Amino acid sequence: MPITSDADLKQLLESTRTIALVGISDKPHRPSNGVMRTLQAHGYRVIPVNPQITGEHVHGEYVWRELSQIGEPIDMVDIFRNSAAAGEAVDQAIAAGAKSVWMQLGVVNEEAAARAEAAGLTVVMDRCPAIDIPRLGVEKIKQD
Repeated sequence: MPITSDADLKQLLESTRTIALVGISDKPHRPSNGVMRTLQAHGYRVIPVNPQITGEHVHGEYVWRELSQIGEPIDMVDIFRNSAAAGEAVDQAIAAGAKSVWMQLGVVNEEAAARAEAAGLTVVMDRCPAIDIPRLGVEKIKQD
């Protein structure tokens, strides 16, 4: 069952340090670009993933083709893909050893959520961390 309570959301956001953002756009007006900037401003390390712009940089970070290439621990995978495509991102998150998956506003994939939960990942659907962080009063994240 995806988490929905404010207490659980806040705990997840406070325990997360590294976020892989799947579906990043290099266009400043796109929501994924603004969310990455907001997450970085709150102290998160954000690793962008998008096969169409692999090798470019967004907000100072190298853009990877897929999660399996990152080669460092990922706490959360933030998914900016449509609901049908979210399943592939969830499967990659499971394979990469992520601790949680966060599907953005409008992104709901019950089957993918069930697979993630069965693999031990925390799941959030149809929400945006850039909205929930200030709403829940999450303090700036300090990297360990």
